[in-house]
Amino acid sequence: PALPWVMRTLAWLGIASLCLGAAWAVPAKEEKRKAGNPKADLALYENLDLDNYDLTLDNYGEILDLNNYEELYDYGDLAPKVEVGTLAPRPKDPMALPNLGTTAETPKLQPPTTASPVRPAPIPMQFLPSCLLCLCISTSVYCDDADLEHIPPLPPETTYLYARFNRIGAIRASDFTGLKKLKRIDLTSNFISWADADAFRLLPSLQELILPENRLTALPELPRSIIRLDARLNRITSTGLRPEAFQDLKQLQFLHLSDNQLDYIPAPLPESLRSLHLQNNNIQTMHEDTFCNSQDHSQIRRALEDIRLDGNPINLSLFPNAYFCLPRLPTGHFF
Repeated sequence: PALPWVMRTLAWLGIASLCLGAAWAVPAKEEKRKAGNPKADLALYENLDLDNYDLTLDNYGEILDLNNYEELYDYGDLAPKVEVGTLAPRPKDPMALPNLGTTAETPKLQPPTTASPVRPAPIPMQFLPSCLLCLCISTSVYCDDADLEHIPPLPPETTYLYARFNRIGAIRASDFTGLKKLKRIDLTSNFISWADADAFRLLPSLQELILPENRLTALPELPRSIIRLDARLNRITSTGLRPEAFQDLKQLQFLHLSDNQLDYIPAPLPESLRSLHLQNNNIQTMHEDTFCNSQDHSQIRRALEDIRLDGNPINLSLFPNAYFCLPRLPTGHFF
C-alpha cells in the first residue's frame, strides 16, 4: 500500500511544476513580443488621421470637453467689485417700490384716422436753396436739366455754376450779387432772351461766360477779368453790341459769336485775343484796320491765330491789306 501513495504524490508534484512553469512563461513571452514588435501599441490609432484633421466650430466639442471648461480658469479677478455705498438707497416709501404681483396694462392701438395729415404749403422753386434743387460738390453747383425757370440762390462760395438744359428765360443783376469767387457760368441751352446790363459786370473773378443755344439779341457789359466768351447760336445783332465792347477786355482770349445775326466784325479787338469765331453770320465787309493798324506795318499779332469767317457773304480777297499783321489768314471765302 505504500507504493501507490508514493506514485500519486509524485504525479501531483509533476503536474504542479508544469503549471508553475507555464505561468512564468506567459509574462516573459508577452515582454518578448512587445520588445520584438514596438509598433503593436499604435494599432489603435491607425484609423485616426491627425495630420489632416480640421478643427472647426462644428467638431470643436468632439475634441474638447466643454462641460468642465470653466474650471480651468479663475474668473475671480475679472468679477466686478461692488463697493459699499455705491448701491442705490432703498426708498423709504413702500409705495415707491414696483408691484411685481401685477402686470402693466397693454396699451391699446388707436385706429388710423381717415383724415389726411396737414402738409405744409410747398415752397416756390425759385426760393429754394440751390443745394436742394441741384448738386453741390465743394464750390461747384450743378443744376443741369433741373427744370429751372430762374437762377436759384447760390452759396456765397460758389466758383463754378452749371445750369444747362433748363428753361431760364432771363438773367437779373441780383442773380449773382456778392459772388466774388465765381469763375465760370455755363447756361448752355436755355430760353434766355435778355440779361440785365450789370448782370455780369460786377463779378470780379469771372473768367468764362458760356451762353450758347439761347435767344439773346444783345450782350450785357462784361467784366475785365473775362477770358472766354461763348455766345454761339443766339440772335445777337450788331446793334446789340456796345460800341468798342471788347476793346478794354485785356484778358479776353476766346470770342465765339458764330451763328448769330452780326453785320460786321466787332472791332477793335484786344491784343490778347487768340481765337475769333464769327462764322455763319451776315458779315459782308470789313475795314483795313479791323485786325491790323494800317499806319504801322511793323505790327505783328502773334496771338491771333484762329479767325473763322466762313459762312458769311464776304469775299476776303477784296481786303488784302487787312491781314499783314496776322500769323495766319482767316478761314473763309477768298474768291
